[in-house]
Amino acid sequence: MREFFRIRKVTRKWDRAAGKFFYNISFRVRTEVTPRTMAVAEAFGLGVDQYQRHVIYDNVELKIGPKDIVYITGESGSGKSVLLRALEKDLGDQAVNIADVEFNPKKPLIDTVGKTLEEGLELLSRVGLNDAFLFVRRYNELSEGQKYRYRLAKLMESGKQFWVMDEFCATLDRDTAKIVAFNVQKLARKMGRAVLAATTHEDIFDDFKPSVYVRKGFGKNIEVKYFHNEVNGACSLTRNMRIVEGSIEDYESLASFHYRSSRVPAPMKIFALRRRSETVGVIVYSYAGILAFGRSKAFGRRLTVEEINRDLALISRVVLHPKYRSVGLGVRLVKETLPLAGKPFVEAVAVMAKYNCFFEKAGMTKIAESKPDKSIVEAVERLRDLGFNPVALASERSNLKRLRALSPKEVQKVHEILLGVSSGYYKRLKGSGKAYVNKSEYGEFMRKASHEKLAKVLRTLAILTQTKVYLLWKNLRKPT
Repeated sequence: MREFFRIRKVTRKWDRAAGKFFYNISFRVRTEVTPRTMAVAEAFGLGVDQYQRHVIYDNVELKIGPKDIVYITGESGSGKSVLLRALEKDLGDQAVNIADVEFNPKKPLIDTVGKTLEEGLELLSRVGLNDAFLFVRRYNELSEGQKYRYRLAKLMESGKQFWVMDEFCATLDRDTAKIVAFNVQKLARKMGRAVLAATTHEDIFDDFKPSVYVRKGFGKNIEVKYFHNEVNGACSLTRNMRIVEGSIEDYESLASFHYRSSRVPAPMKIFALRRRSETVGVIVYSYAGILAFGRSKAFGRRLTVEEINRDLALISRVVLHPKYRSVGLGVRLVKETLPLAGKPFVEAVAVMAKYNCFFEKAGMTKIAESKPDKSIVEAVERLRDLGFNPVALASERSNLKRLRALSPKEVQKVHEILLGVSSGYYKRLKGSGKAYVNKSEYGEFMRKASHEKLAKVLRTLAILTQTKVYLLWKNLRKPT
């Protein structure tokens, strides 16, 4: 049976100054006349050739400001989407719908968000896509939860005041839905934006923490509640998580989610963040190296080897399961374990610290930044002219694919570019165990290098382009 319906808006008014919306919304339905619908009409005394009027919003008043978090919920078919569309139409150019976000599915994420590389990395990091592997993936290679996070980054980039989301988190598993709901309200409130979200799911109320709650029933039934508008500081999933002493097995269970090699420096201590029996995060404290940029600046002098071994620990890895990112667990993992490292000083050297300040939020102090050498930057720019994506240089597979597409003359050009970097980096690029590699030896290595070896050299070059941050934490507690 097919029905013809027509929405009729008897009253529709938006008082901009007061931030109030007034709605009277009804619809008319008429059933298509067929032999079977006529038979049903005769049996039950229905008038199939006449419109029937149904009221779904009767003198409804909603007070919604430009920073409110609005949660519209109720049964399917009760009229949630009708209300959301009416609100969106009234808001006009001030609103952006997550379903209308435009992007290029053929390009890596980092090339589709942000006006600059730095802005793109910051936006993706803020929505929990802070993973070097994710930066170079395409939209269609993401999970449903990651796609939702990416679209959220595009909403943030739009500059619109109202973010509209129908079927909010409907396609996500319920744990991921709670994390996304928590993240949406947190980001919107910190940016001073409003969110209008509609969904049949009511299990995200605590994490979404709405300031305006609309519970829509069938017919004219509607319940509207208003709450204090404040940031929800903790996702519900984190309440039952605990930090315990971990093992190398805990690290190995999450190592694949870290952009660096799964190999980790000899661990001093390992701590795991657990949710029930699941390891959702891990932090590894290792022995500090003899040399570290920024250390002399932090201490005002060069430390002796004895002092380094006695007083310093290094945070060599912090890894979170991608599902649980952007809800403050990185900060918690660092903050709660720093006093447990057993050393008066803990240092960290990290690339991501430039775009995600969770080390500083955990109590560490940013001391210095290490800028890449000019010859390294120039090499990357020259490689760009040969079709290499600077962001994708961190992927050996991507490098190998590009190298195989080049002509022999172009591959020779790659050799020349790599020979042009400062000689102090020859050892690192060659991957040699020797203390020093001269230009002649490095040149011979480059001449004989296969595509596979060149792909690794290019990956090392990408690492050398990174701006690293040195951070330090001092234990102010007196030993007991």
